[in-house]
Amino acid sequence: MRTPLRTLLSALGLAIVCSADGQDGLGHDGWPGALTAELRALADARTATAQDSISERVKAVLRPVLEAPDAFDRTFAGIPITTVDAADGRFRLLTWNLPRPDGTHRYEGLLLVNDGRRRALYELRDMTERIPAPESTELGPENWYGALYYDVVPVKQGGRTWYTLLGWKGHSRVETRKVIEVLSFRGGKPRFGAPVFTGEGPPGQGDRRIKPQRRVFGYAAQATMSLKRDPRAERIVFDHLSPMRPDLANDPAFRGPDLSYDAYLWEKGLWRFQRDVDARDLDMARPWNAPPKEGRSKF
Repeated sequence: MRTPLRTLLSALGLAIVCSADGQDGLGHDGWPGALTAELRALADARTATAQDSISERVKAVLRPVLEAPDAFDRTFAGIPITTVDAADGRFRLLTWNLPRPDGTHRYEGLLLVNDGRRRALYELRDMTERIPAPESTELGPENWYGALYYDVVPVKQGGRTWYTLLGWKGHSRVETRKVIEVLSFRGGKPRFGAPVFTGEGPPGQGDRRIKPQRRVFGYAAQATMSLKRDPRAERIVFDHLSPMRPDLANDPAFRGPDLSYDAYLWEKGLWRFQRDVDARDLDMARPWNAPPKEGRSKF
C-alpha cells in the first residue's frame, strides 16, 4: 500500500495547489505536508520522466509559498530540501536534485529576492551540460551551474555584497564536485559568478592569471571532501585534493583528500588562496559524501 498512498498524497497535494483555497492555495498549514509528499515521491522515482514530472509538482507547491507576503518567515525545517537564507534578508534560495538512473544529476532551484522595494521569484535552470568552462563564465538564473547549496558566506567590498555559496554537486558515477559560487545583484537582477578569486588554483591546476568566476572541485565519487566556512574569520576552508598517482593528476575521478587543508581568505575585495592552513580547531569530519546535515537533500 506504500506506493498507492504516496501517489494519492501527491495527487492531493497537486489538487490543493491548483485550488483557490487560501492565500497560498494550500491553506495556512497544508503546504509542508504536500511539499514533503512530493519530495519523497521524487526520491522514489526511478525514471527521468517521472522525476521531471514530480519536480514540476514540487515547483507548483513552492511558488505560491514563496510568493506569499510572509514567504521569508516560513520555515522549511524537517522538509528534505536545501534552503539558504541571506542573513540580511536579501534572498531565500531553495535547491533540490534529480539523481538520474545513469548516475548523473539534474538540479532545480527557486530564488526569492527582496531588494527592499519589491520581491521577485526566479526559477533556476540547470544548464551544466552546456557550460564547458564553468569556472570562467558568469551565469544567470536561466543558465545556471546547478548545485545543492548548504551555506552562504556574505562578504563586502565598498557598498557591494558578494554572497559566496557553498554547494554539493553529484556529477557522475565516478566523480563528485563541490562548488564555491558567488551570487551578486546587478540592476536588481541576480548574477552567478564573479572574478573575485585569486592566487593559486586547486591542486594540479597551477597558477591562475585570469581570476575564476567560481571554484569547482572534482574528486572521486567514493571519496569525500569537506568544504566549509570558518566561523572565526571571513575564510572558507577545504580539503587539499591530490591524485592517486602522478599520471592521473588531470582526472578528477582519481583525486581525493590527502589530510591537509587549503583556504580562501577574504582580503581587499578578493578571495585569496592559502595553501596548507591549520584546520585543527575546525570540525572537518567527513562522515559521508553529501552536503552537511544542516539543510542537505536526502535524495
